[in-house]
Amino acid sequence: MKKSKKTINIILLLAATILVLYFMLRDNYDAIIHEIVNINLFYLIIALIFIFGYWFFKAIILYDVSKTFKEKYTFKKAFRIQLLTHFFNAITPFASGGQPFQLYSLKKDGFNYNDGTNIVMQEFIIYQLSLVTLGIIAIIYNAIFELFPEVKLLEYLVALGFLINFFVIVVLFILAYFKKVDQFLVKITINLLIKFHIVKKNKKEETLNKWDEHIERFNVGAHKLTENKLRFIKLYLLSLVALVLLYLIPCVLLYGMGDFTSVTPIKAIIASAYVMLIGSFVPIPGGTGGLEYGFIAFYGNFITGPVLSALMLIWRVVTYYFGLIIGAIMVNIRGKSIE
Repeated sequence: MKKSKKTINIILLLAATILVLYFMLRDNYDAIIHEIVNINLFYLIIALIFIFGYWFFKAIILYDVSKTFKEKYTFKKAFRIQLLTHFFNAITPFASGGQPFQLYSLKKDGFNYNDGTNIVMQEFIIYQLSLVTLGIIAIIYNAIFELFPEVKLLEYLVALGFLINFFVIVVLFILAYFKKVDQFLVKITINLLIKFHIVKKNKKEETLNKWDEHIERFNVGAHKLTENKLRFIKLYLLSLVALVLLYLIPCVLLYGMGDFTSVTPIKAIIASAYVMLIGSFVPIPGGTGGLEYGFIAFYGNFITGPVLSALMLIWRVVTYYFGLIIGAIMVNIRGKSIE
């Protein structure tokens, strides 16, 4: 990532964060701060364990997928990549920096471009499947038990978020398993590049043949994900566990604030799934603004006032800024920058 672009993203993130803090704290500053500083440390530690658990299970998935391409790959490297992926997702719009960084890191760890692309694609497919699954469960559960009042804007945002994520998973499966579609798209792209004189016309066949080789290796690698059904189900379930841990964090934090009745674990999972569906298409780094709005909108059906604002702020620190800080420290310790 170029330094200028990274700087712009960080400025956007800081500006959005300051705006969120201003609007959240301007009316009930004393009461909100009181709730934050008096949180039970035991439950705060449990919440931090849950976020580490989320990263841990995601690292297991990356490690397992990577091992199919390189037997001697270590879990330590996979866990490091996951922590740094969180950092690059956090500072880029639509969390778009994570996958390119993963590919970069995998190449540094000795994987070739095709294998690295396969690993990143497979891990992302598993994540998207689990995200969409919990989104479907949340929508069905809410339709039956009506946890949230009918607010048209929220309904549209949830529907849009679900459709975007569902579309992403469909596109990923097409790219991974339908070779002819890949070849068709590559052919169209190369023809356009020739028209714009980016690719020479006399190099067309050579370029197509090279891409055919890439597509063949890519599709062969992608089939490794589903050829062992039990392994695929295991990785899918691990991803579900990771997301459930992430979704339960607001419930744990609320317990730490002394409220054990307003939000049950199932309510937390359903509300968090809705929040994630909305936040997934917010263009500001970290989904800042959109995630806070979604959190207040959905958890506001169970709690209100300073407790709600304090819970949202602590939740963002634990699930977002904590990982951002760890990732930034790791980047600086390693002395690396992605240019």
